[in-house]
Amino acid sequence: MFNFLVTQSLKSRLFVLAIAAVLMIYGAFTVTRLPVDVFPDLNRPTVTIMTEAEGLAPEEVEQLVTYPLEAQMNGLPGVSRVRSTSGVGLSIIYVEFDWDTDIYRNRQQIAERLSLVQPQLPANVVPQMGPINSIMGQVMLIAVTGPEGVSPMELRELADFTVRPRILSIPGVAQVIPIGGEVRQYRVSPNSAAMRALGVSFEQIEQALAQFGSNTGGGFTDQYSREFLIRNVGRTQNIEDLAGVVVATVEGQPVLLRQVADVSFAARLKRGDAGYQGQSAVIVSVEKQPNVDTVQLTREVEAALSEISATLPEGVKADQVLFRQANFIETSISNVQKVLAEAIVVVAIILFAFLLNTRTTAISLTAIPVSILVTAIVFHLLGLSINTMTLGGLAIAIGELVDDAVVDVENIFRRLRENREKGNPRTVFAVVVSASQEVRSGIVYATMIIVLVFVPLFALSGIEGRLFAPLGQAYIISILASLVVSITLTPVMAYYLLPGLKRLDEHEGVIVRVLKKANRQLLDWSFGHPKILMTTVLAGVIAAVMFATQLPRSFLPPFNEGTLTINMLFNPGISLAESHRVGLIAERLIMEVPEVEQVGRRTGRAELDEHAEGVHSSEIEVALTADGRSKDEIIADIRSRLSVLPVATNVGQPISHRLDHMLSGVRAQIALKIYGEDLDAIRGFAEEFRGKLDEISGIVDLQVEKQVRIPHLEVIVDYRRAALYGVQPASVTEQLERLSNGTIVSRIVDGNKRFDVVLRLEDETRSTKGLADLLIETPVGWIPISQIAEVRETDGPNQILRENGKRRVVVLANTDGEADMATVIAEIRSVIAASTLPPGFFVNLEGTFQAQEESMRTIGLLSILSLSMVFAILYSRYRSVLFVSIIMASVPLALIGSVTALWIAGQPLSVASMIGFITLTGISTRNGILKISHYINLAIQEDMPFGRELVVRGSLERLTPVLMTALSAGVALVPLMIDATAPGKEILHPVAITIFGGLVTATVLDTLLTPTLFLRYGRKPLERLVEQARSQIEQINSPRGTPASAIEAF
Repeated sequence: MFNFLVTQSLKSRLFVLAIAAVLMIYGAFTVTRLPVDVFPDLNRPTVTIMTEAEGLAPEEVEQLVTYPLEAQMNGLPGVSRVRSTSGVGLSIIYVEFDWDTDIYRNRQQIAERLSLVQPQLPANVVPQMGPINSIMGQVMLIAVTGPEGVSPMELRELADFTVRPRILSIPGVAQVIPIGGEVRQYRVSPNSAAMRALGVSFEQIEQALAQFGSNTGGGFTDQYSREFLIRNVGRTQNIEDLAGVVVATVEGQPVLLRQVADVSFAARLKRGDAGYQGQSAVIVSVEKQPNVDTVQLTREVEAALSEISATLPEGVKADQVLFRQANFIETSISNVQKVLAEAIVVVAIILFAFLLNTRTTAISLTAIPVSILVTAIVFHLLGLSINTMTLGGLAIAIGELVDDAVVDVENIFRRLRENREKGNPRTVFAVVVSASQEVRSGIVYATMIIVLVFVPLFALSGIEGRLFAPLGQAYIISILASLVVSITLTPVMAYYLLPGLKRLDEHEGVIVRVLKKANRQLLDWSFGHPKILMTTVLAGVIAAVMFATQLPRSFLPPFNEGTLTINMLFNPGISLAESHRVGLIAERLIMEVPEVEQVGRRTGRAELDEHAEGVHSSEIEVALTADGRSKDEIIADIRSRLSVLPVATNVGQPISHRLDHMLSGVRAQIALKIYGEDLDAIRGFAEEFRGKLDEISGIVDLQVEKQVRIPHLEVIVDYRRAALYGVQPASVTEQLERLSNGTIVSRIVDGNKRFDVVLRLEDETRSTKGLADLLIETPVGWIPISQIAEVRETDGPNQILRENGKRRVVVLANTDGEADMATVIAEIRSVIAASTLPPGFFVNLEGTFQAQEESMRTIGLLSILSLSMVFAILYSRYRSVLFVSIIMASVPLALIGSVTALWIAGQPLSVASMIGFITLTGISTRNGILKISHYINLAIQEDMPFGRELVVRGSLERLTPVLMTALSAGVALVPLMIDATAPGKEILHPVAITIFGGLVTATVLDTLLTPTLFLRYGRKPLERLVEQARSQIEQINSPRGTPASAIEAF
């Protein structure tokens, strides 16, 4: 088939050139339309169920809300894990599905289950599904600040009713979440003593408020020959109007609301606050929908912020971007694009240095832009995006994109020279066709092997599969595109450009001549000392395997996002005001670090947030400058400065934290989970484990999840005393819920603004003494609560976390970046094995290391299968176990260089380096295929007898293409090997290190080992192939007279 394509392409030369031009133009157009993101889609199908149960304590939330919902969710098909958090008045459940499930079908199933569980939940408690968003969904954090004259209420109203609606209107925005400031409410605080004196009940106040400020319709009327719409207007925003509402009529006299209650503007009870640059502020988080171009969306949001800023009051700023994910994306993409450009230049220099001919260099280089642009077209058709991984795949493939073309051009050039030396007995068409066909088989089989060795990559599950599969897709698509180019476009360009050269006979430069001379001398030595060579190589392979097992392990290299995320935890029980005050101090301490540009903080939970963070928890975003100390030094400085505060800190980066959270459910690399039902006992075990883990070197940010007991104020109704006053205990607790927690009884509309009218006791009354003295209505009159209930101070859990139906507490930690993750995990497992827990309690160790271990096992097992398939394909071609073994001997040769390079570079054995070795397997076998095929072709096509002359000639004739392809592939990776911490290069750097080191040893040793093994053991297999070929020639020539060249070349 491929021979047919070569022939037809040369017959339709203008058509091939036209198609190539069209593909390049369309590809260039397509590139500009591909979505851009930092990583491929890493979203695990997860549905968040949020249920507000205002006023309920965590234990009631768990029993009445979380447990019934969990029971329904655990039975859904495809569910892999159910996590929940029961906090104060809030239940959040995370339902995680398998990677291959459809998120919309998952949501439909959950919606059906929610309708079934609704009757089991308390009244007015309605669970809701959170919006579909992305793990990389938080694209921006915007600080809204104002001068001293602007109150927190005014600032929050600008964020809620000006900034938020405008950003939400932008396509692709999933959610906009403000936190900080104060949400305005119309607060009505009843005075029970005045109510008793005037004979007014709570129900009368609620009824009057429920009817306040509403408009009604009156239909239509006709007058003056026109139709009038009747509108009954009762709406008002004046708080004096609210205070003057009549709530009852006593003895013919109206009782106004102000007589029985205090009416004022007040801030809604909040569970979160925010700061920016050491001052109180409102922080607005912008979340994007999945599969949305982050860079384009960010630009649209910034344009909207510019429009909004022009309409804001003087001094108010809403365009201060604290976190901008697009910065990391743009920097990463720019760095990898620069790598691509540098790689192309390096490849061009190498090709010219070997070929010393602008035409042959130009023909070979044409494969790069054509292949890349064809890859862009395929990406567009498959719905893939431009990201660091797809660009990384292209960067790794750059040097190999010219391989097929180089081999083809070099062989065509050589055959044209030989034809000219013989007086041009054959036409240019015939020479180009035969020369292309001569090397085509080896190129095609080498490309097939490259595709096969990537099978383990596409079989990876989880986040590692989602991360690296696009790299493999880009690599394979571009390699296959370069194969098609070498079969079609390369022969056509060679046909037009090479025959007209005046000096075909002087194409070898000084470099090539020197290398061939040195190669001949090395071959002479190798042929004379084969045992020394093979023993040395075998010892090197054994040493490489031993050293590989001693390499430190990690899942993924650390990112360099240019931003830090610091989780700061107080002991639960701290008030929001105090947590906010100390948070502002922390901001100012961090601002003293020279490399810090901006600092913003979110404490507690925003009203629309999907996380149940308590007021003891703060998340600080720190934007860093590009210059200065290393990231590790900056983090150490920040840890040192924050150590003076009574907080536990966990320092990471935004995307890294989200990846950790997706893998283990906590924002840390290591999560030791203790399960059971007795929270106090679980906490005790967790503290014991924390103490033991503290002795392990390499662990930082070690802490126990903040599930502790906090102060509670309990009102316990005495059933007997309540019966004496003729009151039911349920009516007492119901009154207390409405008054203490607050009840929204009406809503005032002011344009697009909405303000709640809330009936709630004053803060002074919501104390231990105030509640005891609170007067409530009974059938026998007004009495203080202390007459029928005990008001006492006690304690209870601040929140309850569950996973897969069991309560759990987590001991979480990170590594210091220097310690070997595998060693740390081994020590932790030893601690767990040495610990014994009572029945009903158990421990589970989770984290990023799990993904690393699973991916290593998967790659290892599937690599065996992949290599078996490679062996089968090569055997189907060469029909010789020996020849196939010689070709595949390049793989262990590459291992020597890869392991050495990782040791020198100080890189751990990670999923990224394993991907590099997978790539290297395909590249390294190509050299052996080219050499073995050429030895066979020389014996069959030119009747050369087996011996030293055949091996030397074949090796020297293949030296130039082998070295050019190896150097092109290797040196093209050098830009990725420089500045390993640059954004975009972090994951690709270990891949490049692995491939480069392996290419060096595989190419150098293969130059000696393959010819030596072929000469020592290859006589019988070669003679068998020659005999089979001659038999085929005789069968073909006898009936038809077809020339011997019809035999397909190896």
